[in-house]
Amino acid sequence: MQFTIPHYYPGFRCIASECSDTCCAGWAIMIDDQSMKKYRAQSEALGEKLLNGVDWKKGCFKQKLGRCAFLNEANLCDIYTDAGPSMLCKTCREYPRHTEEYEGVRELSLSMSCEEAAKMILGLKEPVRFLTKEDEREETYPEFDFFLFSKLMDVREEVFSLLQNRSRDIQLRASMVLGLVHDLQRRIREGTLYQTEELIVRYRNTQCEQFFRSKKREYKVSDRERYEIMGSWFLLLDKLEVLKQEWPVTLGELKALLFEKGPEHYGKIRENFYEYLDTEPERKREWNQWLEQLLVYFIYTYFCGAVYDEQPYVKAKMAVICTLFIAELAQAVYIRNGGLTFNEFVRLVHRFSREIEHSDQNLNTLENAFRTEKTFGLKEILKVL
Repeated sequence: MQFTIPHYYPGFRCIASECSDTCCAGWAIMIDDQSMKKYRAQSEALGEKLLNGVDWKKGCFKQKLGRCAFLNEANLCDIYTDAGPSMLCKTCREYPRHTEEYEGVRELSLSMSCEEAAKMILGLKEPVRFLTKEDEREETYPEFDFFLFSKLMDVREEVFSLLQNRSRDIQLRASMVLGLVHDLQRRIREGTLYQTEELIVRYRNTQCEQFFRSKKREYKVSDRERYEIMGSWFLLLDKLEVLKQEWPVTLGELKALLFEKGPEHYGKIRENFYEYLDTEPERKREWNQWLEQLLVYFIYTYFCGAVYDEQPYVKAKMAVICTLFIAELAQAVYIRNGGLTFNEFVRLVHRFSREIEHSDQNLNTLENAFRTEKTFGLKEILKVL
């Protein structure tokens, strides 16, 4: 069995009651079967608390005013306090650690829905490195397409290389990634995956970079056209399941700042924001660094999941479009606050991640739109990059 982690993974530490937005509130916490058996067997004071605090039919903790029934006034867990970490359910024990499972491979990550994890990831100045180790365990998955998986791994490695090439601007990097995975998707569709290596070599050629630079100039759009594209994209977010009731209010306020006064005002916002970045080289460097870390995070978490649905291009779109959503909302935060600090950006990413990444319904809605709707076609995305 091979295990992979980002190099920052071992450094994560939960800050418990010091967290500004506890993970024990705002969503249902599901309990695994083993923990349910353990909870049923408890007696005395803890057993009484569990009896009243667990929804035994749904297999989750009850909530009081949106907070887990076991989250006390000090923002600490009564189960942990009374019985120690061994009594926590799997979700509470592992979060924000996340595992993607493939045949003979486990990929571990931290979720940016945790504000402390988001702060750690977005604060990285260096490119992310991925560390692997192996043990002697073996496993097989029925019908697992290991040939496809190996090609996805090869392409993902090249995607990381493209995204972390800081000699290019971040928009060019994202454009080249979309082009690469678009071409990979065609090879999957046509049954020519054996051509993957030559595809990767082609994207390493300097002529490929020049091609995407020319496309960037060709697809340059007016403020009005960009306003219309982004406005249509943001309608998709209104269709998603709401996990925390404050989110639609926040999203609505930020969207209004961006779009309510029309395309000219929207263009002025963008102009002012990029002037704000350009006035300090370090500020612009940090902005590009934040976007790079977001793109790498989304690609690492989701891309190889295409082994199960043969849709790597949709996963690449997910990474780029979600990063674009966050970048647009960050500009609204800048307008609202008269600037954009690291902590404000972290808070925005954390809240976006909570709403998007912890709902299978939302992830499926996004992927379906990215796969089927023309407004999320390659040309449209390149226009706004």
